Amino acid sequence: MNVKINFILSTNPFIDAYFQSDLLGKLIFIGLLALSICSWIIILHKVWITYQAKKYSTEFYQAFQQQRATPLAIDCELHTNKQKPNPFLDLYSVLKKHTVDILNKNRRFGAVSSPELNTSSYLSPSDIEFVDTHLMSAVANQIQDLEKNLFILSTIVSLGPFLGLLGTVWGILSTFSEMQAQAGGSTNQMILGGLSLALATTVLGLIDAIPALIGYNYLKNTINSFQTDMDGFSTEILAAVEMQYRKVDVK
Repeated sequence: MNVKINFILSTNPFIDAYFQSDLLGKLIFIGLLALSICSWIIILHKVWITYQAKKYSTEFYQAFQQQRATPLAIDCELHTNKQKPNPFLDLYSVLKKHTVDILNKNRRFGAVSSPELNTSSYLSPSDIEFVDTHLMSAVANQIQDLEKNLFILSTIVSLGPFLGLLGTVWGILSTFSEMQAQAGGSTNQMILGGLSLALATTVLGLIDAIPALIGYNYLKNTINSFQTDMDGFSTEILAAVEMQYRKVDVK
């Protein structure tokens, strides 16, 4: 078994290139490996977070539809779980908090200014615009959270091939440098070792960049699509509150 493992390791071109390279070549290999690990961690984590956010947001949307006639009656505590991202719940919490504050203020000042009139709470157009502004800000914050650390993927897309190119140039440079310093039967071995380093780092750079590029584009497209859903949900819950609490203009 050990013989088989050693045979596989000895015939692996990347392992051969790593052990035949000098200190800088080894550092380039380690850097490319670190970029690959970092890229996959971010991709898998962000895909999982985005999936959970859409899943739990859909569940809350269904709960809101059941309470649409009384849009402020949903108990946020029943749906709150700090370990589960729920952007729709966060948007609804922002709407409920500011709407309730405004309704209480209108009720209090309405009772003082016109005690003989009906003091039931209502929302004026400026109140609705105020709540809408806070909802737009909340959507922007949710998108910022979902896109956090995505810049690392875009950086790896550019850095991976450049780091691989550095390994390529260094491998060729070190090969010619040793060829000038030495002569004889070991020349072919030096050429093969330098070319192995050059080609291996190029391949590793592309292996880093391609998944990072695919993951970045997929996540950006998914988050942009989810932003559209959040904008639509914000408009829907605001319209439900406006329908319920906006003051009727009577002439």
